[in-house]
Formats: sequence, C-alpha cells, structure tokens
Amino acid sequence: MLTGKQKRYLRSIAHKIPATFQVGKDGVSDKMIDAIRLGLQANELVKIKVLDNCTEELNQVALDLSAGTKADIVQIIGHTIILYLESPKAIYPLP
Repeated sequence: MLTGKQKRYLRSIAHKIPATFQVGKDGVSDKMIDAIRLGLQANELVKIKVLDNCTEELNQVALDLSAGTKADIVQIIGHTIILYLESPKAIYPLP
C-alpha cells in the first residue's frame, strides 16, 4: 500500500510519461493483463488510457488491472489510470 507522499511522488513522474496502454471496447483481457505486467516489470510505472468505447466502468477496469498485475493504483484521473509495481531494480525509488 502506498502512502500519500509516495503517490504524490509517483504522480509527478507519471505526469511526464505518455500513456503506454489503451483499454478499448473489449475491456480487460488476460492478454492485456500480461502485457501490462511486462510493462510494469520493465518500467515500474505505467499509464493506461481507457477509451470512450470501453463498456466497463473506469473504476472496475482499474481494480481488474490492479488485481491481475498485483500493482498499486496510484491515480485514476479522467480516463487515465496510473499503476505502480515496485521492482527489485527500482527505477523510481520511493521516498
């Protein structure tokens, strides 16, 4: 579980990175969870854009992705979800 200070730090970093993944009309799938898990292993922090044509609710998409990847939800803002999974080779060491 991330503290408020850690979330603020990660949000400031995520502000500068582009959205790496998109969730569309098919919603969350196992293939998508696997791809995001690989992205988290490589970068620790990923930004996911939920498109307007997604039939699932935004909060449910975030919870499904978080549970499937075992990552922490840093922020849900607009149609964007930011996930963080700490890596042994910490790219973004938390304060």
